[in-house]
Amino acid sequence: MKRPIALLASLLAVTVLATAAAAAGGDSSDPLISLNYLQTVFTAKANSSIDASLDKTGQTAYTQAETVLRSTVAAAEANAGAQRADVFTEARLKQGDMLSGPTGLQVIVLAGNVNVQFSSGAVIDVTTGSEVSSGASLAENHRYLVAEDTTALFAVTGKTAVLSYCGLYSLSPAPSVDYPAMAAALKTISLFRGSDTGYGEGFDLEKAPTRMEALIMLIRLLGEESEALTCTAYQPFADVPDWAEPYAAYAYAKGYTNGVEPTMFGTTMRASAEMYTEFLLRALRYSSTAQTDISNAPERAYFAGVLTSGEVSALRASAFLRADVVYLSYYALETNVNGGGALSDVLIARGVFSDAAYRASRAMVSSARIG
Repeated sequence: MKRPIALLASLLAVTVLATAAAAAGGDSSDPLISLNYLQTVFTAKANSSIDASLDKTGQTAYTQAETVLRSTVAAAEANAGAQRADVFTEARLKQGDMLSGPTGLQVIVLAGNVNVQFSSGAVIDVTTGSEVSSGASLAENHRYLVAEDTTALFAVTGKTAVLSYCGLYSLSPAPSVDYPAMAAALKTISLFRGSDTGYGEGFDLEKAPTRMEALIMLIRLLGEESEALTCTAYQPFADVPDWAEPYAAYAYAKGYTNGVEPTMFGTTMRASAEMYTEFLLRALRYSSTAQTDISNAPERAYFAGVLTSGEVSALRASAFLRADVVYLSYYALETNVNGGGALSDVLIARGVFSDAAYRASRAMVSSARIG
């Protein structure tokens, strides 16, 4: 059976690009990947890898995969020239994005999954004083140094990552789902806020969301945060911190949640894809607290027109992260409320944000939806 398009995108942006580029990058006299290399050897090897990896019976999937590849190649060509960061500079990246550089480039993974590729030479984990092998996954908060006569490519293999780097570098973006842009877009209309984490704008997209974070997003998507923040109703949950009590009290009074036990909300417990999808269905009036079995929430969301088949598959295939909360919330805004118009129109009518602010936020995201 044909692999999902999301997996193809990951294969093309990460495995194919990293392996092919690392196999014949520059040398000590020309440490950057040359434009000629990108246009000849790189493209030929990448096309060969696709041919070997895809089942040709699905011509549509194959064509889409080729489109993703060519987009990535074009982006890499555009970034073939070196830039320089004289001090450590932070970048929030998405899956398939690549940071490459020659001898002297230093990289710290602040969050997310990143691996390194190089065809010769060495990359040193300065934190431990040891060499790392090509293809290795990098540890968070370790400092890595590209050694003499080496060109290395640092590829984002998870949904998102935050890197800090210093030295000569090139950034090659991939045409993957832009979770960071969606988070920034939601932040402009006050539907998503960062934490006190000191990097990546505090978005923490690489972390698993908690039940309380999921509940707060539900309340915001309902356009009821102002009411929640002034709520002084009774709530029975002993594990809710002071700052979250208004949200818990409001949700309990409205019947949005009953907690995991009579006196336990499960504030710091991980929220699942099923739980958050169920919250979205309630926000869009396709479900209510009368629905006690949420195990099939993604599938019910598909039949309600809230999720695509590709999104259901993606949710089932990977760990549920704050990046997914952002993605689902972003596209929920353009979904029709049961029996009415788009959720965004409801929130505009409630004064949560203006039409102009909403349109400006949508313009911040250029990546395609998972089909």
